Amino acid sequence: MNDEAELIVAAKAGSVDAFTDLVRAYRERLLRFLLTRCASFADAEDALQDTLIAAYRYLHSYDPRWRFSTWLYRIAIRKAAGLRRPDVVDVTDVHDLRDEESDPLLQCLADTETDNLWISARRLFNDDVFTAMWLRYAEDMSVNDISSTLERSVSWTKVNLMRGRRALGNALRDEPPGSKAYG
Repeated sequence: MNDEAELIVAAKAGSVDAFTDLVRAYRERLLRFLLTRCASFADAEDALQDTLIAAYRYLHSYDPRWRFSTWLYRIAIRKAAGLRRPDVVDVTDVHDLRDEESDPLLQCLADTETDNLWISARRLFNDDVFTAMWLRYAEDMSVNDISSTLERSVSWTKVNLMRGRRALGNALRDEPPGSKAYG
């Protein structure tokens, strides 16, 4: 049994093996995604475990009209947000990305800063726009799935993906923010 829909039905019926097979396909991608939203590798692992526990616990509420990945990423976003405490600085806003020893995204993705556009993207964008860009270009999600995952409109998603591509292109070409390409 390897069809996702069959695995979901079996997992809803109580099959732990089916649930294990189901999330095995998403585990690594979810961890990589959570590394972009968490302050440390340990926090990302905690968020992943919390996500998988919540998915198992609430699998009965999953509606098959929606993609399973959309539902799972929505849980992951909420679990990562729940790890942020008021006394912790948001790493996506002010974190020094040159500190490779403390940056889980750098440890996971890039050998050199210039070789990885995700490092630049994280510097440029707020959480929602970065997440939309990541889900579209790293996870190959559709615009509709991204808008559902982020609980944003399809129009917001399209506009921010377009603006994000433009801003990232400008940043990589070292164009100033006031140029025409920023809109």
